[in-house]
Amino acid sequence: MAGRAAPTARRTRLGVELRKLRERAGMTTTQAADLLGTSSGQLSNIEVARFGVSADRVRVAAHTYSCTDQALVDALVAMTGDRKRGWWEEYREILPPKLLDLAEIEHHGTGLHAAHSIHIPGLLQTVDHAREIYRQAVPELSPPEIEHRVSYRIKRQEVLYRTSPIPYRAVIHEAALRMKFGGSDIARDQLQHLLKMSELPRTTIRVIPFEATYYPGSGQSVYYVRGPVPALDTAQLDQSHGPVFIDAEAQLTQYRLLLERLDAAALDIGRSQELIHKVARGL
Repeated sequence: MAGRAAPTARRTRLGVELRKLRERAGMTTTQAADLLGTSSGQLSNIEVARFGVSADRVRVAAHTYSCTDQALVDALVAMTGDRKRGWWEEYREILPPKLLDLAEIEHHGTGLHAAHSIHIPGLLQTVDHAREIYRQAVPELSPPEIEHRVSYRIKRQEVLYRTSPIPYRAVIHEAALRMKFGGSDIARDQLQHLLKMSELPRTTIRVIPFEATYYPGSGQSVYYVRGPVPALDTAQLDQSHGPVFIDAEAQLTQYRLLLERLDAAALDIGRSQELIHKVARGL
């Protein structure tokens, strides 16, 4: 087992899930290590992603922990085989690690679902719109930091354009359409871009209008990345100090329900496009 100075997001999640399986089995690290033929220190290092773990060891651990969810076991095994680092690694010494984790989680997702009330989702932003967002960051970013973040955000959009794009759904409140970040020209271009993006295969954009009488939740932005099985889903929330990732089962269930209700509050695709057109014409 090789040590890892900077474990990837997937390796970190694999360790977390192995720990969850052990805890559900009611075992301490010492008890589990004894049954697995290793030391408690090695097992702890696997669970915090300091050490890698082989596919065979994952299967043995799942059996030892009496995990009968074969789809979950197979998904965990698949997470051991991808040792190739992605494009986001070029930003490793430039951007905060959590941002790189987001790109990796997103890249390996099977479905993406975003809900925003004030901002246009990052995967749908133009270069100019993204630059204006970062110019308003607190604390203030330097010009090079802004450009690095803009290029990173645009590169993330590859998941919507690749040969087999990830299914993507966005629910955007009308308030976000009417924000004029950077002025009317940039805002108008952003809305036109939004309409073009809505024509992409497997991309769905819907709007909750001001006239809606139903808007569940607290209005915070939610980004939900589906994994190969529901237990490996990830919810991401934007905070002033950076992205926060959620993988607890109860919380994931809560955010899935919230997104379903936000979907129910939104206009259908056609009427959403009409509203976007209307707002763009008014700029």
